[in-house]
Amino acid sequence: MIIGGLLGVSLCLTVGLMAVGRSSSVPVHHVEVVNTYPHDPGAFCQGLAFADGRLFEGTGQYGKSSLREVDLETGRVLRQVNLQERIFGEGITLWGDSIVQLTWKQRRAYTYDKDTFAYKETFRYQGEGWGLTHDGTHLVMSDGSSTLRFLDPATFEEVRRISVHEGRRRINKLNELEYVNGQILANVWYEDMIARISPEDGRLLGWLDLRSLWAARSRPSKEHVLNGIAFDESTGRLFVTGKNWPKLYEIRVR
Repeated sequence: MIIGGLLGVSLCLTVGLMAVGRSSSVPVHHVEVVNTYPHDPGAFCQGLAFADGRLFEGTGQYGKSSLREVDLETGRVLRQVNLQERIFGEGITLWGDSIVQLTWKQRRAYTYDKDTFAYKETFRYQGEGWGLTHDGTHLVMSDGSSTLRFLDPATFEEVRRISVHEGRRRINKLNELEYVNGQILANVWYEDMIARISPEDGRLLGWLDLRSLWAARSRPSKEHVLNGIAFDESTGRLFVTGKNWPKLYEIRVR
């Protein structure tokens, strides 16, 4: 399994300056690229999900937000629903036969049929919506802070919450989320690092260092940040991309 080894092995590393500009004593893992696929450079990626051999993507920005099914090999959009111009799309996750998509400031989540993209219903929540995943029982949502909220998927009511931290330091700006083998992986806004988080108590378990994928100095804009994580549970493949990135990467954790 590409990521199974990571979650089953503890590396005792002492690192210097790492993500969010602070020192850290948790494990830091580098990655290698297994495959590279085309990605629409016009897609401001806010969320990725993968299931049954199918890749789904939620994109953001006013007037450009959408929900898409994308062909992994070619990057071609197979199916797409555009959000209203006043809505800024955010993270997505798959739940049963539905796709759930957050919005940034509208405090609404929209659900769609996974196969037809037909609209199903709307849920309301408090605060901003950023990233979304699930642990098999609850939806897990980020809002740009250090807090992750666990929600009842039937009502969107909050069940519990955790504060992501390393010791006394909180890890803020949590963005896109993915639940992988008992851990939550989270993009951190403006960082090329992915946080590994305990869903039980919010402890920072380690980092994935993705700075080697696309050098920040080569990007057209500072807004072209790493954002988007998808896990193929059936094969153990892990995919990542970013906002307006021209490529999507399948990575293996060293």
